[in-house]
Amino acid sequence: MRFEELPTPSFVVDESLIERNLKILKGVIDRTGCKIVLAQKAFSMTTMYPLIGEYLSGTTASGLYEARLGYEEMGKENHVFAPAYREDEIDEIVSICDHIIFNSFSQLEKFKEKAIQAGSSVGLRINPECSTQEGHEIYDPCTPGSRFGVTADQFHPDMLDGVDGLHFHTLCQQNSDDLETTLNAVEEKFGKWLPQMKWINFGGGHHITREDYDIARLEACIKRMQDKYGLEVYLEPGEAVALNAGYLVTSVLDTVQNGMEIAILDTSATCHMPDVLEMPYRPPLFGSGEAGEKPYTYRLGGQTCLTGDVIGDYSFDQPLKSGDRLVFGDMAIYTMVKTTTFNGMALPAIAVKKQDGDCQVIREFGYQDFKMRLA
Repeated sequence: MRFEELPTPSFVVDESLIERNLKILKGVIDRTGCKIVLAQKAFSMTTMYPLIGEYLSGTTASGLYEARLGYEEMGKENHVFAPAYREDEIDEIVSICDHIIFNSFSQLEKFKEKAIQAGSSVGLRINPECSTQEGHEIYDPCTPGSRFGVTADQFHPDMLDGVDGLHFHTLCQQNSDDLETTLNAVEEKFGKWLPQMKWINFGGGHHITREDYDIARLEACIKRMQDKYGLEVYLEPGEAVALNAGYLVTSVLDTVQNGMEIAILDTSATCHMPDVLEMPYRPPLFGSGEAGEKPYTYRLGGQTCLTGDVIGDYSFDQPLKSGDRLVFGDMAIYTMVKTTTFNGMALPAIAVKKQDGDCQVIREFGYQDFKMRLA
């Protein structure tokens, strides 16, 4: 199947672009000796796990189901962090995860022995209270009142027995200068306890595969922790693995007029690309421009009843008509993992664009996928 023959809507993940990103990440691994694991919360397309496993050290999870996915589908290092663990899940979690990170000393005290007895390496998430983001409080773990990590004033060094590592995650789609700033805060507030640790985890949010990313500065940060404290360094990016490596192919269903031209698509911001509304985020659209940049400007929206189900305003060289296909870029990350069937919207098919250019539909969804979500 060729790209233009795919059903719409479809998510398409480009195998060659995934591998391009993986080679960049593997370069960091090879030059520094750090370990990089896939954050499945951003990208958990298991069809790609064999390829990812050739380059990365394993996976990290946000709870039991993701942990099971990494354990079953990649089978390498398997890390997990959750704000709190359920008592009815902890036994299975410690049986399949080799690194378990706790969010508080109370959770550490409650479950540490189970983890140690299972042979897991125990970590504690810290909060350096160092915000480096602007305007995205929903994605800032260091925002005041955050539920993530132990702050310096709540830190109990007398309870560190059995703790092998410290974990922080403060970034979102950021460069390594923000990591360096954060690392300074980590050392200032928690540095005195680093010599007794075996590892440190820099978390995710590192846009390592972005063109303007300063890899040399990242590697200097890694070396700093290795050389100064003798620590093994982990990073757990999700977006960097699949950044700019996927598409969402959609079709125009109708065009209407209400003070401006509006096109109704067979995809949806709220159901298929929710970061458009949450961030907010304007996904790139091939062959288009900003509103007014090209002769014909349209507001692109979905089929749902939500008035705000709008992807954005885009301009085109020619008028849009029913049946036209539009291709959004950078649609592999935080898309497939967040889709919903609100209003009975069908989930997009999932396809892979192989290295030879052929496309293969991996999965299509139908009515039963909608029906079985609820009793």
